[in-house]
Amino acid sequence: MQKVVIDPLTRIEGHLRFEADVTDGKVTEAYSSGQLFRGFEVILQGRHPYDAYHFTQRICGVCPVAHATASIRALDMAYGLSTTDIPQNARLIRNIVIAANTIMSHATHFYALWAPDLVNPLYKQVLTDAGAPEVYDELAARFTPFTGTSWIGAVQARKILHEIIAVLGGKMPHHMTFVPGGVTVTPTTGDIAKIYAMWLQGKTFVESQVLGCSVERWLQNKSLSDVLAWLNESPAHANSDLGLLIRYGGPVEDVNLGLHTYGGYSGNEPIGLLSFGVFYDGDGWGWLQSGFTDAVTLVKEAFDPNKITEQIQHSWYEGYEGGKHPYDGVTTPNYAPGTEKYSFIKAPRYDNKPAEVGPLAVMVNDGDPLVVDLAKNLGVNVYTRTLARLHETVRVFAKIPEWSLELIDNLNQGHGAKASDFCNNTPVPETGDGYGLTEAPRGALGHWIKIRDGKIANYQAVVPTTWNCSPKGSNGYRGPAEQAALDTPVPDVGNPVQLGSVVRSFDPCIACAVHTIDRKTNETYELRIV
Repeated sequence: MQKVVIDPLTRIEGHLRFEADVTDGKVTEAYSSGQLFRGFEVILQGRHPYDAYHFTQRICGVCPVAHATASIRALDMAYGLSTTDIPQNARLIRNIVIAANTIMSHATHFYALWAPDLVNPLYKQVLTDAGAPEVYDELAARFTPFTGTSWIGAVQARKILHEIIAVLGGKMPHHMTFVPGGVTVTPTTGDIAKIYAMWLQGKTFVESQVLGCSVERWLQNKSLSDVLAWLNESPAHANSDLGLLIRYGGPVEDVNLGLHTYGGYSGNEPIGLLSFGVFYDGDGWGWLQSGFTDAVTLVKEAFDPNKITEQIQHSWYEGYEGGKHPYDGVTTPNYAPGTEKYSFIKAPRYDNKPAEVGPLAVMVNDGDPLVVDLAKNLGVNVYTRTLARLHETVRVFAKIPEWSLELIDNLNQGHGAKASDFCNNTPVPETGDGYGLTEAPRGALGHWIKIRDGKIANYQAVVPTTWNCSPKGSNGYRGPAEQAALDTPVPDVGNPVQLGSVVRSFDPCIACAVHTIDRKTNETYELRIV
């Protein structure tokens, strides 16, 4: 048995340590360890409730919009406001900002954090030995950091999406214009036209490079067989970034990287796919719907927020046994290396079960026919997880002009002439409880707040990486990334690219860092991945 330690794991967001025992070339045990305590929940206690909106955006510089959304929805509820109390213009503005951040983050993850694995020397050897070195050459030409054509294009498209957020949010990251009851910005038709023009710029990259076809054409695909027909329909489809991934990442071509063969679940431990839902839809919440679906059987049940708990038996915290609902959450760090505790990440559980969150979970719970069909035919794995992320990106991208045109229509009809068209001003309550559930680009995100004497008495944020990269819970069940790592092939313990790809397919996000490579012994490899 050999031990592999990847620390830190991700290319931008660091402080996630992932350990694995490797026997006969496969992972037999895995440990996910968050190495950083930040304590935002503790910092917020005793502060003005609206501070939560500003402070929690600093949890993450990649997806501050998601934290802003969860925080403001928690404040809406604590202030006694229902979804219908939020003016429609405000709902549309919030949707556009959330959408732009989701697309930007997905582009960042795929092109900057995950796809560079495809140019790893191990895959070069695999494809060369299979007689297809030209495939590796094409992957390298597109996805090599800083020089790849698609990598460069994605960075430029990402900038446009930041600008869309800044038009409505004042700046990005950490935008300024969400408030309890609505928004503070009152855009003109010119502002919305500017957003639409930016969207068109991004559409050029999406259609020419990512898809090789129109957004509308891709969204016609409802099954794996549809995708196979789409590949054969045009060389532009087959040679697009998505087409290249579909063909050579999984079982479509005889020569492939085998991404569909690992990163899934055996069924030996319970595991679900969890979604909180996201985006205002008319007078409700959840254009993309919530739900909890068994990751192996794909049987869905209705989502119940009361079933969420956080467990700390294997986390560096103290204060309770078993699990606590976030309303009653306690965040008291207790760093105790050398014990059964091994992570600063808590262990969120849904009905005492670990749950994967992220685009695959969102698409499956929403009943998206394409992703559901992929999951049924190929299972949950690195391949389907990555395809689901790119598919969600296109679905969300297609909604921005719809929401923008509806907002312009409201403005042209005079439904934007007064402040009440954008915000329902409500005083801070002396007492109030609220929770805000949404989907960050990385998955289900929830904020819970208790207000007492007009101040924050308790605050808990349960973030996507807490779900995905959690340690074992009180019942001993591994977290999703730990489960998904089991049986992953590691033919070269000095270059465990497959293991890195599994964990990175969850898009983990903890904190920023810069890293170098350091190999120490023949048995334990400390890998700092650039």
